[in-house]
Amino acid sequence: MGGPSSEREVSLSTGRGCVEALRGEGYEVIEVDCGPDLPMRLSDLKPDVCFNALHGRWGEDGCVQGILEWMRIPYTHSGVLASALAMDKARTKDVYRAHGLPVVDSLILPKAQVMAAHALQPPYVVKPNNEGSSVGVYLVTEGANGPPKLSDTMPEMVMVEAYVPGRELTCSVMGAGPDDPGALTVTDILTDGWYDYAAKYVAGGSRHVVPAQVPQEIFDACMDMAVTAHRALGCRGVSRTDFRWDESRGLAGLVLLETNTQPGMTPTSLTPEQAAACGISFGALCRWLVEDASCDR
Repeated sequence: MGGPSSEREVSLSTGRGCVEALRGEGYEVIEVDCGPDLPMRLSDLKPDVCFNALHGRWGEDGCVQGILEWMRIPYTHSGVLASALAMDKARTKDVYRAHGLPVVDSLILPKAQVMAAHALQPPYVVKPNNEGSSVGVYLVTEGANGPPKLSDTMPEMVMVEAYVPGRELTCSVMGAGPDDPGALTVTDILTDGWYDYAAKYVAGGSRHVVPAQVPQEIFDACMDMAVTAHRALGCRGVSRTDFRWDESRGLAGLVLLETNTQPGMTPTSLTPEQAAACGISFGALCRWLVEDASCDR
């Protein structure tokens, strides 16, 4: 839990919730706030399983997964390749396209070029190619006078993505094998504005309609596409795929945004809420992740 990424506080919140749930399930749990001494600490602790509650870079991009593979310690959630692929939004879209999944047009451009002139016709979104939790996301609205002024913390290369109007939908997947729960349900995320960091993690920042009150065709498509994305990226454990749906266009207005291989497990998080809607308690969800833990190789 914890770690050095921009999503450290979210990870600590996830970690605390998972620690409490796992202890409630009867596990002996040791909390590890990750730093450069992680391999040494793991060598001393000799855990049976590592429950990966890290978010952001180093924690969900294949880095910590590589350490755990090297040390042959089973761990929860996706492995090295799936984690690295899903964290890279551009490459994720390449995988989506190869499997016939609908995506929105986007470009990877130098930060300086994006600030010099509109890269796309507004409205559009600018975001890091390899961050989560809506960290560093800029919405350039229609009629904007000029391009966005990006913060110094934004990477030198960023993604510029056409803005898709409509509703924010999401679907979690628990495994994708014949004996796994599979796709759980679809949530419709309602906010007063942009679904940003605060809307995701501040209590009352957004409202969740579970299950989403959308046409059955759209609901089923989200469920099917989430499983396809999970399998195409090579995910294991739990993943969550996010969608935008322009309801004025019917099924043609549904597009995938990204797949999160380390969905949040905070009090306001979507995946535990979806599991609960399917009769899976938070403790049972954490237990399932521990029992599903493995090494890729």
